[in-house]
Amino acid sequence: MPELNPRWDIFCTVVDNFGDIGVTWRLARQLVAEHSVAVRLWVDDLRAFERLCPQIDIRLSQQWQEGVEVRHWSTDWPAADAADVVIAAFACQLPGAYMDAMAEREQPPLWMNLDYLSAEDWVIGCHGLPSVKYKSVQKFFFFPGFQPGTGGLLREKNLLERRRQFQQDAEAQRNFLQSLGINRAQGAHLISLFAYENKGLSSWFDAMASDATATHLLIPEGRIIADVEHWLGIDDLKAGAIHVRDALTVQILPFVRQDQYDRLLWSCDFNAVRGEDSFVRAQWAGRPLLWHIYRQDEDIHLDKLEAFIELYTKGLSEPAREAMSGLWRAWNADEAMADHWQSTRKHWPELQQHAEAWCLEQGLQADLAAALVQFYVNWI
Repeated sequence: MPELNPRWDIFCTVVDNFGDIGVTWRLARQLVAEHSVAVRLWVDDLRAFERLCPQIDIRLSQQWQEGVEVRHWSTDWPAADAADVVIAAFACQLPGAYMDAMAEREQPPLWMNLDYLSAEDWVIGCHGLPSVKYKSVQKFFFFPGFQPGTGGLLREKNLLERRRQFQQDAEAQRNFLQSLGINRAQGAHLISLFAYENKGLSSWFDAMASDATATHLLIPEGRIIADVEHWLGIDDLKAGAIHVRDALTVQILPFVRQDQYDRLLWSCDFNAVRGEDSFVRAQWAGRPLLWHIYRQDEDIHLDKLEAFIELYTKGLSEPAREAMSGLWRAWNADEAMADHWQSTRKHWPELQQHAEAWCLEQGLQADLAAALVQFYVNWI
């Protein structure tokens, strides 16, 4: 019989800088902290991991961080016993020697492919189904999601209560922002921006600069910086740089740890995010958001975008729904943003209320870590 206190192996190949490792690092820590299981996190790129967890020593093949055993997944695979539960994050291919070790166990492990997040309806029908088999070991699909019948979203215990307390504590917010060198511009809306390269950025910045309401834009270091430099007409933007053009203040932030990024999202009035990990964290912030989805071949990412837009905008008035949908579509098509941004600004109060209601609704579902553990219990 499988162990009641199982050992878990999570495998992560870093494809998009921080999204893959961001999700698996959060998951590994939560499994250890809240479910008392032993977790090995295998990562092929420790340098990317180091950005999220500065304590990581990239020279070590094995180390412990926050209760998680971190192993370097090198091309020279070390001999390692297979765990009781094996998670291949985002369809990564496990080492051949490890797959053989899984097959050689007396009791085959539970092997799951933790897939990408999607709001598409077909996900519900595929979640939990068997996938391929390797010798005696069966793999299963496991899909995060927004609806019952999926694996839910990553959400640590008491996360929403901690967020609520922080957002109700003006001094805590002020102290946190000042720790990052942020002094909020007088009367300004605070917006965070974390995105891929985007040709629509200039038109959005132009709209904010000419707005009657001031905007203080916080931009953590990342791929969008080159577009910001182009709009400002300067080179080599560094963390700490602050530039003001009319009603828009642009401030570059250093790359921050995950707990700091959460509080940054909580502090802002609006959050533009990218990928998967920051996308989910922005939803837990309970504030209006803009998602820059990761581009995929043959534009299949646009199906995922439309599925989420349809789900997320339910309950909004028709004008607010059209404004939000138009903004998201324009941003993800590198199109002009000014008209869509102005339309969105007209419905700000409704969008704020909707973001909080959406957050609380999602918080009623089982979180991803708990769903994975329950799947294992049901499988035993």
